[in-house]
Amino acid sequence: MASSSNSPCAACKFLRRKCQPECVFAPYFPPDQPTKFSNVHKVFGASNVTKLLNDLHPHQREDAVNSLAYEADMRLRDPVYGCVGVISLLQHQLRQLQIDLTCAKSELSKYQNVGITGHGFIGNTPMGIGLGRDQFFAREQQMMMRSNYDSEMARLGASGAYDASLLAMNVSASIGPLGQFQQQPRAGGDDRRSIGPA
Repeated sequence: MASSSNSPCAACKFLRRKCQPECVFAPYFPPDQPTKFSNVHKVFGASNVTKLLNDLHPHQREDAVNSLAYEADMRLRDPVYGCVGVISLLQHQLRQLQIDLTCAKSELSKYQNVGITGHGFIGNTPMGIGLGRDQFFAREQQMMMRSNYDSEMARLGASGAYDASLLAMNVSASIGPLGQFQQQPRAGGDDRRSIGPA
């Protein structure tokens, strides 16, 4: 099929020949795209393209011409690698993005784990952030002991009775679990660091 308005297709115009109605190039190389055919001709040769198109089914020819045109354009831009250079570059960028995505997921998982294990708060300090496990439980024991002491003082004050021995027993029971968090005395000197209130 010849091009419209009896104008030769870009292939026939480039080859300086008459465009026949059965021209195999006419549907794929319109007269307003001369560079498309010239690039294909420089890289593959007109005769080779003709043989290729004649061996294909009509519905496959358009995709084949587009592939040839893209490969020819890239081969003229990069005579060494052609399309392979572009494919390699895109594959490298894809691998780098996959690495970045994996790192981002790993960082996100760390923050999620901190959020799960550090849901408790002591004042403005989340549990597991800024305080070790022993420090956290020591603070908990101190708060519990102070609470028990205040409760006992309030109860005794309300009843008008003050039994020092009973109060000492209650406070001692609260201090008991703290023994495992107290540091051992230093050799050759007294240990001034303690968990109990000053």
